[in-house]
Amino acid sequence: MEPGTYAVDPQPTGPPWRLWAEVGADVAARQGVYAPVYSVSFGARNRIVVAPGDSRSMLLILEKCEGYCQGVDGRAGPNLACEGCGRAVATRMDDCGLWQTVWLQPDAVVCRPSGLPAGPPPDWDDVERAEHRVQPVEPDGSWSRRWEAAVGVALAHLVAATEDHPVTLPAGPVAELLGHAVGQCLPTGPAARSLELAGPGIPTPQPRPDVLLVPRHPLTGEPWRPPGDEDAVVPLDSGVWAYLAHPAEPSPMPATGALPDGVLRDDYPPPRYPWYPLVPHRRAFADTLVGLPAVRGPRLRRFRSA
Repeated sequence: MEPGTYAVDPQPTGPPWRLWAEVGADVAARQGVYAPVYSVSFGARNRIVVAPGDSRSMLLILEKCEGYCQGVDGRAGPNLACEGCGRAVATRMDDCGLWQTVWLQPDAVVCRPSGLPAGPPPDWDDVERAEHRVQPVEPDGSWSRRWEAAVGVALAHLVAATEDHPVTLPAGPVAELLGHAVGQCLPTGPAARSLELAGPGIPTPQPRPDVLLVPRHPLTGEPWRPPGDEDAVVPLDSGVWAYLAHPAEPSPMPATGALPDGVLRDDYPPPRYPWYPLVPHRRAFADTLVGLPAVRGPRLRRFRSA
């Protein structure tokens, strides 16, 4: 989470957990899980996540600080208590391989205005701004963790929307950056579904392709849709979508000719190149797919574990 922001997860998250074999398919579906998994969360709905640096007046509950490596993973439930009253109010997570977050229990906290003036809420206009774009590659040559997670979520929606059919990607950044990841999840062959990028500032392709790759609203998370359109869309993190739609600023190098002899440019960094293909985050993909009712369809049988 960016400092000063928060998000709310409407689905049950965290402990207590119950085995799929114990609860059965119908109860699991009421918890938002539509395919067999090892265990189903019966934790609180509408938990609020913030950046750890934005949490205040809380102390760790030491007996609930279990983790796999050298951090805590929240397996025992809330591990942060109110400094004043001692009530368990939140869960800190920062173990190896986890996003560093603080999850507030919805029944233990209340919203109080800070008294500070609020900035304008983000809207569709923001996705067209250059600063909204998320670079896909980190300075060390690794892929952005946000890209890996966002692509994993989007691929789950793509599998569901296409019912596991092959997909043709548009030439350009979408094919170059997502082609390897799509190829890992979907087959190749005839009867391919067409996919095109669409969203604010981009004319909707005509005739309409089978699937539109669209941004999520930067505030609500709802997918963008053309007016009156109810056909298949695949939602994508708005910052990742913005990079695909507007990948880079124009190069400052002259389009023709050359710099004078003896003049070198050192004020424009070279592009970052990854040192391995983009691989979607497996847990983001799996957790998203089992939360989509379409996973129960006959063509998605191979994605359902026993």
